[in-house]
Amino acid sequence: MKRSTLVLVGVLTLLLASAVALAQTDYETVDPTGQTITFWHQHTLDREAALKKIVDAFNASNPYHITVKAEYQGGYNDIFRKMLPVLDTADAPNIVVAYQNQSATYALGNGVVDLRPLVDSSRWGLSPADKADFFPGFYQADVFPSFGGARYGFPPNRSMEVMYYNIDWLNELRAAGKIDFDGPPSTPEQFQRASCAATANPYGKATTRGAIGYELSIDASRFASWTFAFGGNIFDDSANRFTYDSPAAVQAMTFLQGLFKQGCASIVTESYGDQTDFGAGRTLFTVGSSSGLPFYKSAVDEGAKFAWSVAAVPHTTPDPVMNIYGASVSIPTGHSKEANLASWIFITYYTSPSVQAEWAKASEYFPVRRSVAKELSDYFDAHPAYKTAFDLLPYGIAEPPVPGYDFVRDEVASDMAAIMDGQAVESTLKTANATANEILADQLKSLPKD
Repeated sequence: MKRSTLVLVGVLTLLLASAVALAQTDYETVDPTGQTITFWHQHTLDREAALKKIVDAFNASNPYHITVKAEYQGGYNDIFRKMLPVLDTADAPNIVVAYQNQSATYALGNGVVDLRPLVDSSRWGLSPADKADFFPGFYQADVFPSFGGARYGFPPNRSMEVMYYNIDWLNELRAAGKIDFDGPPSTPEQFQRASCAATANPYGKATTRGAIGYELSIDASRFASWTFAFGGNIFDDSANRFTYDSPAAVQAMTFLQGLFKQGCASIVTESYGDQTDFGAGRTLFTVGSSSGLPFYKSAVDEGAKFAWSVAAVPHTTPDPVMNIYGASVSIPTGHSKEANLASWIFITYYTSPSVQAEWAKASEYFPVRRSVAKELSDYFDAHPAYKTAFDLLPYGIAEPPVPGYDFVRDEVASDMAAIMDGQAVESTLKTANATANEILADQLKSLPKD
């Protein structure tokens, strides 16, 4: 394990050593009137403007005169690191954006509120019909078996890993007899053939020289997506252990390493360089979050101006297996019941169907409620790539919602880069898996005891 990770884990372990289970709270008679709520988020540009519009509408219309103040606090990792020193103190925000593994880490230090009493409240909670309206996988993602079924977050949006591809370039390759299939590749073998064909046959309308079939962004979510596509997983829920050395993981990384050895793939070397190269017509395929759809559109519009879309990550399984993820919103501890209730009232507004439709259109995230789809028909027509990705949601699974996954991700990304540089796959993944489970064990030492 890297020294920096050991130090951070050590600090966190000391901070969380006295963690105990949070008591259930009765909110039925709590009065949220007049509360001022701080919301830490990561949104910028158009998404920040859309969130401000939602917050302003809530502030102007809610009958309890609750005021929400939305504050940008950097990216997800920035927010995570800012949260650790203020867990369970009045300095924590009232609402914070958090991935499931991050909220699990906060929970080790009694730093996040169990939302079950609010969700199930007869006065403030969700009706059975409302609960059923949420996509089941999204709704259950913030429930943590390791913490006795506590709910430490609530989903306002989700994204999914998809393959971006240049339709026109694929058509060129097909017409020239360089590939023998129509449409996007659906199997790793087709992906390999198209990637190598593209590297040898640059796109005719590219705005920059050179060509590469696939640009891989080194990231733990890419590792998970390709492992899922090869029929495996990176975590065994029944054993509560990481499985980075599983046969599927070995097969996936061996496949990607083979693309590099053939010269048909390269690593993204600068932030969002894959988007830029894709837009210029230099790169045939990338794999990344569906939340990048508007940025890919801008890159293509400003670049080679070709037809493009998204598809499932090429897979060995009968059906696609899609990596669905997204940060939820959590309510940190350190505040009054009145403030917690006011925070929950805003969350229910934020995740209501009409607001979800507005947020989905503005952010290009996926809505978390099924009923929202009927309000998006015109949007689907205008954004066919978004609709294609939306239709893949039933095939989604998630990365592990366990404490310490942030630290594991850093280690896995480093090992993934080493593999693409030619390091032995099986031995590297065996070491990576041992390190991941060591980090997990360190975190689980601080689990609240019943």
